[in-house]
Amino acid sequence: MSTHAAAFPPGTPAWADITVPDVPKAEAFYGPLLGWEFVVGGPETGGYVQATLDGRRVAGMAEPMGEDPAPPAAWCVYLATDDVAGTTAAVTDAGGQVLVTGMAILDMGVMAIYVDPTGAVFGAWQPGTHTGWDAVDEPGSVVWSEVMTHDQPAALDFYRRVYGWGVDDMSAPGFTYATVSVDGQTVAGVGGYGSQVGPDAPAAWTLYFGVDDTDVSATRAAELGGTVVSPPTDTPYGRMALVQGPFGEVFALMGPNAEQPAAQG
Repeated sequence: MSTHAAAFPPGTPAWADITVPDVPKAEAFYGPLLGWEFVVGGPETGGYVQATLDGRRVAGMAEPMGEDPAPPAAWCVYLATDDVAGTTAAVTDAGGQVLVTGMAILDMGVMAIYVDPTGAVFGAWQPGTHTGWDAVDEPGSVVWSEVMTHDQPAALDFYRRVYGWGVDDMSAPGFTYATVSVDGQTVAGVGGYGSQVGPDAPAAWTLYFGVDDTDVSATRAAELGGTVVSPPTDTPYGRMALVQGPFGEVFALMGPNAEQPAAQG
C-alpha cells in the first residue's frame, strides 16, 4: 500500500478524471473492476464525484456541463504545477493550445486543460487542499501514465520545453519510446505509434491501473460492459491489457507477469 499525501512535484502526473454521459453507469463499471467507492461532491462542485480506494482519492468523474455536443468520453491526465498561469504561457509558447484557462475549484486547486501540438489532450493541476492522487502504485490506483502519438519527437520536445523533463530514450528498431523524469524520478512515458496503428488513431494520454491479476480483471471488464482491445500480454514491466470502458474510453490494466508474485495491496 502506498499513500501520497503531499503535493506532487511540477511536471508529475498527479490526477485524472473523466467526463461521461452517465456517472452511475461509470460507477457500476469501475467500482467492481478496481475496488473503488465514490464520494459525490455538493452543488458547488457540480456534483463532481471522487473515486476512492480505502478512503484515499484515486480519480474523478463528472457529467458534461452543458457542452453540445458533449466531448467523447476519455480519461484526462493532469500534470502537477505550482503556477497554472506560468504553465499556460509555456504551453502556448511551445506550440500547444489552451482549451480551459486556469479555473479555481473552490479551495481545492486550480485546473487548466491543453492540447499538445500532436493532438493529445491533457491538464494541469495547481494544488490547494486537493493535492492529487492519495493512493499510488498499487492495485486499484494509477501505476503509469503515458502519451502515445504519431509524432513522438514533436511531443517529447513540447513537454520538455514546458516541464523541463529529463529523458531516457528507450527506442529500438520499430519502437519509439522515452521515459521522462522529474528531479531524477521517472514519472511518465512518451511513445510513438507503431506501423500497425492507423493514421486516424488520435494522439492521447493513457492511464494504467494496477490490478492483482490482469487476465481476471480483463475478463471482468468485459463482463461489466467494457471491451478488451488488446488481450493480456506479458511485458518487461508486467502483464498488460488495453481496455475500453462502457463509453468507449481507453485505459490499460497492469498486473504482475505469470511468474511474478501477486501485487500486495
